[in-house]
Amino acid sequence: MATAREIRRRIKSVKNIRQITKALQAVSASRVRRAVDQATATRPYTQRAREMLASIASIAGGETRHPLLTRRTEVKNVYILLITSDRGLCGAFNTNVSRAAFLFGKEQTANVSYIAVGRKGLNFLYRRGAHVHSDFSGLPQKPTLLDTTAITKICVDDFLAGKADEVYIVYTDFVTMATQRPVVKKLLPLATADHLPEGASATGPRPAYDFEPDPGQILDSLLPRLTEMQVYQAILESLASEHAARMVAMKNATDNASELVTGLTLTYNKARQAGITNELLDIAGGAEALRQVLASNPVEVAFSDEE
Repeated sequence: MATAREIRRRIKSVKNIRQITKALQAVSASRVRRAVDQATATRPYTQRAREMLASIASIAGGETRHPLLTRRTEVKNVYILLITSDRGLCGAFNTNVSRAAFLFGKEQTANVSYIAVGRKGLNFLYRRGAHVHSDFSGLPQKPTLLDTTAITKICVDDFLAGKADEVYIVYTDFVTMATQRPVVKKLLPLATADHLPEGASATGPRPAYDFEPDPGQILDSLLPRLTEMQVYQAILESLASEHAARMVAMKNATDNASELVTGLTLTYNKARQAGITNELLDIAGGAEALRQVLASNPVEVAFSDEE
């Protein structure tokens, strides 16, 4: 059994850890609100842009005309864009999305290459021997569209050059503060039927548009921008999910530390009380032993008269 001094030292260590987790929880709580506001603010624009471009592409027959909408007859190379965080202490956030991307890659019959955004996902892929095409670690805490342009450029350029026949994006979608789910979506080629407005169909009535200039030039200009916006939106969703997951994880760690301190304090009090009891028993036992010795061997003390 641990001594009272060892238990007291452990209580001090747990209290120090609790201070750290509580501070991290407060930092994540302050950041998660801004990240969620930023992610939710761009959702309507991204969704509406997808619907508009899907309508334009279907009207103009763009799926057969524009390279970014053209499906390859034979898929030989697949890119998977994996979005994770650079830092840990956020529960199973990075593990879940990394495992989802890796398992999805294992299901593919083509050659799979990964584009890693975030150091945690990069390390996960390296440990499993996956082929990493590019690494984009160290994004700012508040990324802008310009910060993510290089990521999209690699995906678009390699797709147009024929180095990639399909490009998928795997990220964590923010649902609530307590719920974040990994999502796998096809980034390229864009499937226009998947992004038609609600209630519309590829064969049903289509909205009327006046194109200026022609639809082909509009798609040439807007499709790369839509791809950039999809990547940017996924990074914002992942960032909001990261802060929410870290806040929840640090809160759980703080609560667990408090429970551990309570349990250790009780154990410490019991150990201290047991020590005091043992000391009292030793004193009482020694006094009783001395009394018995004195009773069995009386000591006679002789006094002589002083002359």
